[in-house]
Amino acid sequence: MRDAEAVTQDPEATGSPTGDELLTVGAASSLIGVSVRTLHHWDHIGLVGPSGRTSTGYRLYSADDVARIHRVLIYRELGFSLTEVGKILDDPSVNESAHLEKQRKLLAERIDHLQQMVCAVDQMMEARAVNKKLTPQEQNEIFGQDWNPEYQREAEERWGDTHQWEQSQQRAAGMSKDDWQRTKAQSDQLNQELAQAARDGIEPGSEQANQLAEQHRASIGQFYDCTHSMQVCLATMYTQDPRFTEYYDTLEPGLADWLYRAVAENARANGVDPDNATWE
Repeated sequence: MRDAEAVTQDPEATGSPTGDELLTVGAASSLIGVSVRTLHHWDHIGLVGPSGRTSTGYRLYSADDVARIHRVLIYRELGFSLTEVGKILDDPSVNESAHLEKQRKLLAERIDHLQQMVCAVDQMMEARAVNKKLTPQEQNEIFGQDWNPEYQREAEERWGDTHQWEQSQQRAAGMSKDDWQRTKAQSDQLNQELAQAARDGIEPGSEQANQLAEQHRASIGQFYDCTHSMQVCLATMYTQDPRFTEYYDTLEPGLADWLYRAVAENARANGVDPDNATWE
């Protein structure tokens, strides 16, 4: 066997130990990616000691020492304390191969979980990158000249402390300009269908009217979870707030009242008393 001192005359020698070649603590630190201070500490507590020393006192690590260090790092990554790691490595009754196989499985599961988290973060970053709050010009482009920023502030004053408001803000934050344009087109189409139904004398409570009421509730559900009771509260506002009444009645005279009755009868069919509807 070659003399250890002769192999490591240079205390900064580097490279991976092969056969009887030994590494200084600095070389082992660089090779494995742990600090010299850590290796000193592990030596001090008896967790990983060097196989030899030079005549000047430098620690010398063999291939077996390096392998033990790697095993320590694996167990530490899995959350074991240094004391627990030492017991595992030094217990002759432990089947280390079987133990490492089990830990490999746990590591693979952890990696999979972390990858899922990375994907979730990527999606959040993408949503934030894609979504820029609409500028006033974009709001006018999408919603028309009737758009008034005061509507947003008024809605926040009325519902800002509700769970539905929080939901609507979160969902809106993930919408791009194209999403808003698509939503506006769908809303316009629904309003035309509602106006046509009122024009044709479709009776609230009929199957067709109930279907339209559900489509109306689904359009609200894009932004927050809207119950039948909440929908009645909104439809009531359409008949009580002159601005909403004017908007719907411009599409078809009497549409605001027709929409309220359609929503109320559909809610009744779903077990909600429209006369006692609450925001829940």
